[in-house]
Amino acid sequence: MELKHIYKHGRNPERPVLLLLHGTGGNEEDLMPLARMIDPEAAILSVRGNVEENGMPRFFKRLREGVFDHEDLAKRTDELYEFIQEAAKQYEFNLGQVTAIGYSNGANIAANLLFRHGPVLKNAILHHPMVPDADALIPEVKELPVWIGAGANDPICPPEQTEELDRKLQEAGAEVKVNWYQAGHQLTQEEAKDAAVWYGAP
Repeated sequence: MELKHIYKHGRNPERPVLLLLHGTGGNEEDLMPLARMIDPEAAILSVRGNVEENGMPRFFKRLREGVFDHEDLAKRTDELYEFIQEAAKQYEFNLGQVTAIGYSNGANIAANLLFRHGPVLKNAILHHPMVPDADALIPEVKELPVWIGAGANDPICPPEQTEELDRKLQEAGAEVKVNWYQAGHQLTQEEAKDAAVWYGAP
């Protein structure tokens, strides 16, 4: 499965590969500055969503704001999973060293990778995610580190969504850290810096 993407080799082959997943209307360039802040030595695999909504790239369809097309979500998540496998062969990186960094729509599909495929990531940084599939039986992701950035006044991702995602991931065994901000849906500099501290790049 080929998806439009950018791959950049890292300065240190022992660092993880950062899988970047943008928000609605974004593209594969959007999260590059965030990635360099989080780990300047890591390789980067930045993917563009292959679904369009009113001309805006997304990773999966939705029926309306906040209501996901779960059939398409499952299909696109599996496509992304297959793409990561193929990219690992093409660019010769370790599948066990993939860190997902997603914002909004990108964070949702990153979370759904865990919901559908279990511990396929080394860890995950999710900026303003929602619960991708409330009915999913999540495979065990024992001790998998997940960091979530959430806005207390987020009109798109209300606090109860964050709390439910936290609960579901912890029940599946993940080690979840949630940071709350007195902000809306935007990804702030403070949030980005906190994600970098949690990640712990040299």
